[in-house]
Amino acid sequence: MTAPDLVVLRFGEHRVPRGLAGLEVHDVTAPTDVDAPSAGRLIVVGGDGDLATVLTRLLRTERLDVEVAYVPRRRTAATRAYGLPTGTRAVRAARTGTATTLPLIRDDTGRVLVGVGLWVGETGDLRGEAVVDDTTLFDGTVAAVRIEPTGTMPGLRAAVAPGRLRPRRWISGRAAQLGSPGAVVVRDGEPAPRALRRSTFYRHVTGWAAVR
Repeated sequence: MTAPDLVVLRFGEHRVPRGLAGLEVHDVTAPTDVDAPSAGRLIVVGGDGDLATVLTRLLRTERLDVEVAYVPRRRTAATRAYGLPTGTRAVRAARTGTATTLPLIRDDTGRVLVGVGLWVGETGDLRGEAVVDDTTLFDGTVAAVRIEPTGTMPGLRAAVAPGRLRPRRWISGRAAQLGSPGAVVVRDGEPAPRALRRSTFYRHVTGWAAVR
C-alpha cells in the first residue's frame, strides 16, 4: 500500500514508532474519531483495549473490510491470541504486510473482544451456569470464567479460571453464554459499569482483516 492508503490511529500518550514517520496520524479521544480517516489500512498505536475500540467501531459502521494493523511494543493478550507481530516486526508489517481474515469475537452489546474477557462475581465468587456451544462449562459456583478469541475456527475458547489466573482446561466453540444472578463482564481489562444477569460472547458472521 502507498502512504495515502495508510493512516495511524494514536491512542493516549502512546508514541508513534519511528518506522511510521511520514504517515497521517489521527489522535483518538472518542470511538467516533475512528470514522474520520478514509484509508484502506488503519494502524493502531495503543493497547488491546484500543484495538478493540477500533474494531468495535468498524463493526458498528459496517466497515470490517478496512485492514487493521496493530503495533504494540511488546506481546499482549491479543497478539498471543491472534499470532500478531510486535515491536519492529509489527511496524514493518503495518507498512508492507498483507491482511488475513481472522475470527471477530463480540458480545451481545456489540463490543469486540481481542484479548481476554472475564466473567466475575459482583461481590465474590461467580454463581450461575455457562455453556460453550452445547457443552456445559460450569453449573454452580466458580471463581471466574475466562474467554479468549482464537486465530482459527471455531473462534473462541473459555475456561473456568482460578481467580484471575490463566486456566489449563479450555473448551472451544463459536459462542460462550452465561446466566447468573449478577456477574461483572470485563472486556480487555475494562469492567462493565454494572452487573448483568446474562452475557454472551460469540463469533461474528464476518471476520476482521488483520495485517500480519
